Amino acid sequence: MQTASTDPQQLSEKIAESSHWVDSVKEEISRVLVGQPQLVDRLLIGLLCNGHILLEGLPGLAKTLAVKALAGTLKLGFSRVQFTPDLLPADLVGTMIYSPDQGSFAPKLGPIFANIVLADEINRAPAKVQSALLEAMQERQVTLGDKTYALPSPFLVLATQNPIDQEGTYQLPEAQLDRFLLKVTVSYPSKEEELIIMDRMASTDPTLETHPIVEPAEIDASRKILDEIYIDPAVREYIVDLVTATRYPAKIDTSLKPLLRAGASPRASINLALACRAHAFMEGRSFVTPQDVKRLARDVLRHRVLLSYEAEAEDMSSDRIIERILSKVPVP
Repeated sequence: MQTASTDPQQLSEKIAESSHWVDSVKEEISRVLVGQPQLVDRLLIGLLCNGHILLEGLPGLAKTLAVKALAGTLKLGFSRVQFTPDLLPADLVGTMIYSPDQGSFAPKLGPIFANIVLADEINRAPAKVQSALLEAMQERQVTLGDKTYALPSPFLVLATQNPIDQEGTYQLPEAQLDRFLLKVTVSYPSKEEELIIMDRMASTDPTLETHPIVEPAEIDASRKILDEIYIDPAVREYIVDLVTATRYPAKIDTSLKPLLRAGASPRASINLALACRAHAFMEGRSFVTPQDVKRLARDVLRHRVLLSYEAEAEDMSSDRIIERILSKVPVP
């Protein structure tokens, strides 16, 4: 059973000292990205947890801009891959090139060999590319020929996708979706935000770049503190209860049973606990609260539950079902 191994006061001081870069990054990103505070928070949670993030939204909602703005604030390697229907696995991971001078093959590493990889419009690429990306996301390695090459550390895939009902998109495999720490939905800006966007961007040369301000060592130091953030046994049980409810929904609400084909895997519990620790860290707390769990449950679970045909016929979304589960599971 987990115990609070570190004095809460000392841990709070360590968090305050180590998290100063978070506000600096948010301020720098706000120079180019208007609004979207939840999106920025989720990207930072992915960075802290070393977890991949999937952003879904209609074209033009600044998904790509948000990822590029975050990458610009970090002194890490960055690459962008535009996913298209004719993309080949070799275009992503690289290939073996024959050298006549040496009389042997040598690896030509692809753009996947970067600390942060922007997989733009990820659901426009075919299955073979998704399979190659899956190995990189899960194992943090790539196989070329008969050799395996480790990817740099840290390694994050920050992917964007259009809603799957858009023309020319493919449904990502469930196994690949499960590898994403969070799936974040990006919505339209408010009227006030759009006025600011128009004033800032309706120019022949808008400012769309951020400056590197965070060293890799600062991120590593913050990650080490996450494991010390305390999760009370009651909150841990609450996390597992929520995930279990997606597998056996009839136990909390019989009307939910015909709406779900399959629930979330144990990876959901692990990722929800980890994301909650990162959220507490960003707020300067040494402990996780049930409110952290409720705030992040949708982003952790929405891509891990499989809706039934009945739910799809009734135009039910995974978010609506998760909302009902949150309302039924008792909060500690």
